[in-house]
Amino acid sequence: MPFALHCTTASTSVHTHTHTLEMAMARTTTLLLIVAAALLAASCGAWEMNIGMPGTVAAVDDAVVAPLIHALRPLLGSGSHAGMACDSWRLGVEAYNVRDWKTVPASCEGYVGHYMVGDHYRRDSKVVVDQAIAYVDSLKLAGNGKEVWVFDVDETTLSNLPYYAKHGFGATPFNVTRFNAYAQEGSAPALPETKRLYNKLLSVGIKPVILTGRAEYLRASTATNLRRQGYSGWMNLLLKAPGFKGSSVAFKSGEKQKLQDAGYIIVGNIGDQWSDIIGAPDGARTFKLPDPMYYIG
Repeated sequence: MPFALHCTTASTSVHTHTHTLEMAMARTTTLLLIVAAALLAASCGAWEMNIGMPGTVAAVDDAVVAPLIHALRPLLGSGSHAGMACDSWRLGVEAYNVRDWKTVPASCEGYVGHYMVGDHYRRDSKVVVDQAIAYVDSLKLAGNGKEVWVFDVDETTLSNLPYYAKHGFGATPFNVTRFNAYAQEGSAPALPETKRLYNKLLSVGIKPVILTGRAEYLRASTATNLRRQGYSGWMNLLLKAPGFKGSSVAFKSGEKQKLQDAGYIIVGNIGDQWSDIIGAPDGARTFKLPDPMYYIG
């Protein structure tokens, strides 16, 4: 049967070409992986060397490093936690779906570090602050001196990235003694985007209230650090009193309630933790800055 023979021959030819094509694609993929891995090693080596320098935080060009990291992660199976990709884990953290975690997953340390020291973190923070400033511009202010905006300190007005770069970007258990020693140095840099919002509020007559979970004995070093970084003119700097045993939500809610009871209107509230912004009274509008390095409940 010539027709049947012709079909068989054509089928064999197609399978042969398909097999050849698959082999070529496999070789190409292997070569691309080798090249990408070499480039990634060079890029990551420079990044790791930069963030390892004491007291410095280096900016890394996401456009160069990120595509390599993100291209290799799904292929090589790195950067995941219990079957979850690290970018998905970070989204879960920021959306308040992943809660009560103690440390960044060990396999995500590099991912979180790259996010924090690269341009991505700054871009995400800018989006939040742009929205906050647009909200401020929309307000009809009474101008009676009773309108306030609540700010957190750590990873909100000040950045502790120089500390966390030396401690696994949150992948190692938090050591309160070491962190408080760092806080007492008063050397934390400002978060530029938050500072932009802070200055905007001062210009329109909204009074900043700085509310932090830091212990009262860190008041002097915290105030000095804030002033060194260009923050001034706040109405209150509120720290946790000695002996307080409640949660962060309970502490901050209590302090905000005192403001409200005194006749102040909380027109805005910004922080890096959900515990900064949830809990009544939370303010007329809340803004959550990114922070995948630690969780405070």
